[in-house]
Amino acid sequence: MNQKGMGDLLKQVSRMKKDMERVNDDLKNRYIEEQSGGGLVTVTVNGQQEIVKIAIDPGVLQSGDDGQVDMEMFEDLLIAAINQAVGKSKDMMNEEMDNATGGLSGGVPGLF
Repeated sequence: MNQKGMGDLLKQVSRMKKDMERVNDDLKNRYIEEQSGGGLVTVTVNGQQEIVKIAIDPGVLQSGDDGQVDMEMFEDLLIAAINQAVGKSKDMMNEEMDNATGGLSGGVPGLF
């Protein structure tokens, strides 16, 4: 590769890096909200897979007929909502990074 070609490649890489940083900053302010148990547990995650809010319907923590809170069910609902929200957040991030890199992000292992 000649010097001009190398210079053009470096410019493209620099532009791609700036685009990726812009997308990364944008993803901090984009949110995915997922529910489980028909809305008993709601989890909000930003585009960087950070949990920013968890809302729990008080009914989930009320005692059942046996006087006990069903912690196993509550934990399952929480895990389900978190996994759904994080999964959709990852999909959103991958789509945005693919757009920013012209599809290269999916073909370069360890890029993200």
